[in-house]
Amino acid sequence: MSEPLIFHFDINGDDFSTAGQASVQIKKNLRQLGLSPEIIRRVSIAMYEGEINMVIHAHGGTADVKVFENYIEIILADNGPGIKDIDLAMKEGYSTASDTTRSLGFGAGMGLPNMKRYTDDIKIDSILDVGTVVTMRINIS
Repeated sequence: MSEPLIFHFDINGDDFSTAGQASVQIKKNLRQLGLSPEIIRRVSIAMYEGEINMVIHAHGGTADVKVFENYIEIILADNGPGIKDIDLAMKEGYSTASDTTRSLGFGAGMGLPNMKRYTDDIKIDSILDVGTVVTMRINIS
């Protein structure tokens, strides 16, 4: 496969009822491609955490999943407020989620740490008041 397969998703912001739909769909797509359950699990978790972060913090965004022969690249982009301190945001348990979001069971401060944990590489580019782009890579072989 010289050209990657590309799956694009628009993430609806502020709507917890639709959060996670892209990760469910990508799980189905990767199963159809015959990828291993472990790779599918890692991609699904990273996608879900990213989707939830975009709903909680950025009022939505986009997710692009590119399936190459040897790896999968996930690009999550939003026009949210940006991440003030990326190093702090990467610490387990740190969260800027509102009390309302926490009362719904979200915002425990595990999103970015889990995204890092389940990927082979993660890069976060964030500009305050402009937005954030998270690029993750999961090796297939």
